[in-house]
Formats: sequence, C-alpha cells, structure tokens
Amino acid sequence: MSFTPVKGMKMIGIIFLVYALLVAPHEGEFWPFSIYPMFSQAGNPWTRAMVIDVTDLPDEELWQTRSLSELQTPSVPVKQYGVDQIDFSNFVSKTQNWTEPRKEALKTMFGRENIRGRRWMTARVHGKIVGRDSVVVEIVPFLMLTADSVYTNPHKDISDYQSGGTL
Repeated sequence: MSFTPVKGMKMIGIIFLVYALLVAPHEGEFWPFSIYPMFSQAGNPWTRAMVIDVTDLPDEELWQTRSLSELQTPSVPVKQYGVDQIDFSNFVSKTQNWTEPRKEALKTMFGRENIRGRRWMTARVHGKIVGRDSVVVEIVPFLMLTADSVYTNPHKDISDYQSGGTL
C-alpha cells in the first residue's frame, strides 16, 4: 500500500470529518479543547460566592475581610434552601448593577421566612495561587441579608455595586 498526495489529503479530510462529527453535537466541547475551567483555566485567579450566617457576629466584625482559615462563622448550605450553588455564585459574582430589584431577587432566592431572625452575609470569595504550591483564599463581605433589608458593605466603593446604573 503506497501513499500518494491524494490519499494523504483524503486521510486528513476523514480525520477532520470525524473530529467535526464528535465535536459539533457537543457545542464545541471535546475534552482536549474544553471550556471547563478545570481544564482551560487551571491556575488562574477565580471568584465565587458563598453565604455565611453572621447572626451571632458582633457588628464591628461584620464587614471584615477574612482568609478561609480565619472564618469562624458557619456557612449556609444554599442547596438546603433550594438554591443551586453555581447559579447563586454566578448571580453574585457576575452582577454588575446591584439595583433594588436585584437585591430583592437575592433575598427571594432563599425566601424571607428562611432568613427571618438571622443575618446572612453574601461574600465574594477570591482565590489565587501564590508561589508554586500555595493557594490564598480571601472572603470579602459583599451584601448582608435580613428578612427586611439588603445592606451593602460600607467599606466598599459604590462602583463595586453599580456599573453605569443606579443603586
């Protein structure tokens, strides 16, 4: 069996066709070229969101930024309240204009009856690799939820809560 330029071109065409058939039905997702962060963005800084129950925390400590190891208050298991962690994290970390309806939507996610009598702090959690083998995780208080209100962090600039809109 000898290879000619024509056979070589046919072989390359077949490879591209097989690749297209494997990738096209999966919206461009094929593991070696994945858009999932664990494959395509490993080592990059990241931001997620979490909820912390700060009901028993003194007022003067509410808005302090902490590292993960300094966190002494319990986290709120969002799934227990019917909230998907990924959707919640995207909502908090990607919303640029924190208008009153957006704040109300955040509170509605958990239900006022579940927050009643409590103070829940929504925090943006930033992580990054430092050096070759260390990870720094910083928990930045962002919005505090009560049954009646949503409070913004008084130590943050107003531009952290709005981008071209009104708060």
